[in-house]
Amino acid sequence: MNQYILEIIYLIASVTFVIGLKMLSGPQTARSGNLWAAFGMTIAIAGTIYLYNSNDPSAVTTREPIKMAFIFGGIAVGTIIGWMTAKRVKMTAMPELVSLFNGMGGACAALISLLEFHHNVGQSERIAVIMAGLIIGSVSFSGSIIAFLKLNGTLSKSLRLPHYNKINTLLMIVTVLAGVYLTASNSDSFGFLILVFALSLLYGVLFVVPIGGADMPVVISLLNSFTGLAAAFGGFLYGNQVMLTGGILVGSAGTLLTVAMCKAMNRPLFNVIFGAFGESAAVATGKSGVTGSIKDISISDTAVLMNYSKKVIIVPGYGLAVAQAQHVIHELEQLLEERGVDVKYAIHPVAGRMPGHMNVLLAESNVDYSKLSEMEEINPEFSNTDVVVVVGANDVVNPAAKTDPSSPIYGMPILDVENSKHIIVNKRSMSAGYAGIDNELFYNPKTSMLFGDAKDVLTKLVAELKTM
Repeated sequence: MNQYILEIIYLIASVTFVIGLKMLSGPQTARSGNLWAAFGMTIAIAGTIYLYNSNDPSAVTTREPIKMAFIFGGIAVGTIIGWMTAKRVKMTAMPELVSLFNGMGGACAALISLLEFHHNVGQSERIAVIMAGLIIGSVSFSGSIIAFLKLNGTLSKSLRLPHYNKINTLLMIVTVLAGVYLTASNSDSFGFLILVFALSLLYGVLFVVPIGGADMPVVISLLNSFTGLAAAFGGFLYGNQVMLTGGILVGSAGTLLTVAMCKAMNRPLFNVIFGAFGESAAVATGKSGVTGSIKDISISDTAVLMNYSKKVIIVPGYGLAVAQAQHVIHELEQLLEERGVDVKYAIHPVAGRMPGHMNVLLAESNVDYSKLSEMEEINPEFSNTDVVVVVGANDVVNPAAKTDPSSPIYGMPILDVENSKHIIVNKRSMSAGYAGIDNELFYNPKTSMLFGDAKDVLTKLVAELKTM
């Protein structure tokens, strides 16, 4: 009887995962989607602890008080750490937090494989599943940790080994063959198991280390799909439907997002997997040979220009998140609309440090979702726009992506802000963006630079507009 109840709980949890994932597709419903998925996970964990094999006398020992204390102690510690970390993290640090949490999921999948290996020796099908979970989970774990270190600045944005393509591909083949051998040989060799584990960890490191800074959003989504796939193998191993469903949903969503990111970055998915990804980005020297003069603009002149505009498009970037200026820019938008100005936000798919970073940032300040326009939708409108305000964005508006074949971002679709009548760029300085190259847009005759911290500048701009 208890097993039937557990199956129903798993079904309910699986449905909540699907509902939650669907609701995560929009900023307006994302919070509720998280709660739906969390509820499903909670009842699935509780059902597994209290009902799994509860009618089997041989399984009663798994519910001994000491073992239950360890289980609930681990849940409590993880909950406290996760809650406190999520509450304290700044929006600028959200990408590396996502990478870190994703890495923990990969580590769990790898540990499951390590622990279950000796219990399934001789069962080739199950060992094959274990090997797949071990390799993919380990790659996701070590790769995510490297991504975390690169995003928070601990590691260089790109470190290139000689012939790294060949090294990575060879290492991947050796790792897979070692897993196949361990599966086919029915060997119970702990040493060989650890070798496969170590090779997988090493491949994850070498896979992410060469990736250039501008390409990190794609890597994050790809590693996310790896973790989901590894979790799905764990669900298949245990015959656990909810674990299998959750893993499949995460893996498929991560894969679809990776494909979308590759399209936005103009990078072939094949190159992502086989190590050629990010090669051009890594050779950036920080100078692209851009020459010309720049011109400044004052707060008062900017206010006048925007006040008498009919249409304004705001392009948010990572600098907006660094300054925590999302609430001020929403106030600016509301102020302009009160004066009859049509205001929209242009969102590049890889703006920020991870997919959807700008959408989450603006949703936090209650910007109407209908005002957020994707690149394909907004690009034709720039030619009819009076003023484009670029706040903290850099590589996603750099015309070199279309004009300079030697540029590491060449071929990447960008926001066509240079087609607008006036361009105002707010930056702290003339420093290069995350890709490490100069921006041709800054030297465009239609561009005026508004230097300063985004929150401070926008606050002064709002104050100036209120006096008019």
